[in-house]
Amino acid sequence: MKFSTVAVVVLAVLLGGCNWFRGIGKKDNVEPPTPLAEQFAPSLSIQRVWNGNVGDGPGQSGVPMVPAVADGRLYAADIDGNLSAYDAATGKRLWNVHSGKRSGMYWRRTDTSVRWSGGPSVAGDLVVVGGLDGQVAAYSAADGAERWVVDVSSEVIAPPAISGDLVVVRSNDGRLYGLSAADGSRRWVFDQGVPPLSLRGNSTPRIAGSMVYSGFDNGKIVAVNLADGTQSWVQTVGLGEGRTEVDRLADVDGELVVDGNELFAAGYRGIVTALYADSGRTAWQRDLSSYAGVAVTNNVVAAVDADGNVWAFDRQSGANLWKQDQLKYRWLSAPAAHGGAIVVGDLEGWVHWLSADDGKLIARERLGKKPIVGKPVVDGDTVYVEDSEGRLGAWRTAQ
Repeated sequence: MKFSTVAVVVLAVLLGGCNWFRGIGKKDNVEPPTPLAEQFAPSLSIQRVWNGNVGDGPGQSGVPMVPAVADGRLYAADIDGNLSAYDAATGKRLWNVHSGKRSGMYWRRTDTSVRWSGGPSVAGDLVVVGGLDGQVAAYSAADGAERWVVDVSSEVIAPPAISGDLVVVRSNDGRLYGLSAADGSRRWVFDQGVPPLSLRGNSTPRIAGSMVYSGFDNGKIVAVNLADGTQSWVQTVGLGEGRTEVDRLADVDGELVVDGNELFAAGYRGIVTALYADSGRTAWQRDLSSYAGVAVTNNVVAAVDADGNVWAFDRQSGANLWKQDQLKYRWLSAPAAHGGAIVVGDLEGWVHWLSADDGKLIARERLGKKPIVGKPVVDGDTVYVEDSEGRLGAWRTAQ
């Protein structure tokens, strides 16, 4: 499988960890971002609802931070230990907790400070977030009161998943942890292992029914039983092969979508695929290299490839429906479905809406000038976005 020169640059930055955000858009990039059309007539009316910020966002951690929305509130965290709740309709901050101690006007880091890097996730009255040093912490969604803090074996750089009395956490060393939502105690551990070299990022676990689904750095998607952490099935999505460790990179770090008995995913140097969630059997697959993952709306499966092209496939057959290349080399975020549109962020702080029907660009708004690397979060008619320095923005389709 061949890759463009820009894919090599993308790879270098993904492997570079803390230089992830610094390298974006620099003049020494092999391929410059495709310029946006100066004359642009949107066909979808978008209104900015509010904007704010949550500390420093992911900072130079090399991982995207994504807010979570539930019950009229938005929750967001940053690398300096801030965890905040906002009114999702107005952006008003409702509470903030910090893992450090306060000294005058400023927060100072302490030995027990946590550098948030995975999450937050929310379900019911529980907000859970993971840290770069392997901490997992739970707080009250109502007022931010700490519920519990535990350690896992490695950094947590993907949002945890919550279902009933169980929290599932993916650590960067290839483990899934099943933790008690009540006190964080360990119920089970599933270990998939990691290859010698992998991209910077982890797939967010997805819970559906009695299973949790997760992608791993060895190119596999695994279905694990929530009850006891045993493997139900495994399927290969990343197809990296060759003589060197770089050639064999095959991470499944992007977004998985589980809808009924269908699971949609994409792997780096691999395929975009539809699987049967109950068995792992392949419904269809197409060649595509992606570190961002997929979004599903109506009968369309959308994916962003390693060059920043956006592709759409028929949900039932996998037939290619369209390709949008006007955002090529713009380091797009994972896609999200927003009604009849696909939404992505880019390296210059722009948020783009594409028609799910034909891929045409139908709207764009700018959050700021910093990269948007985390997936836009959709709640009803509103899209929430966080950039690499913690700036938050909310837009909704105009009535």
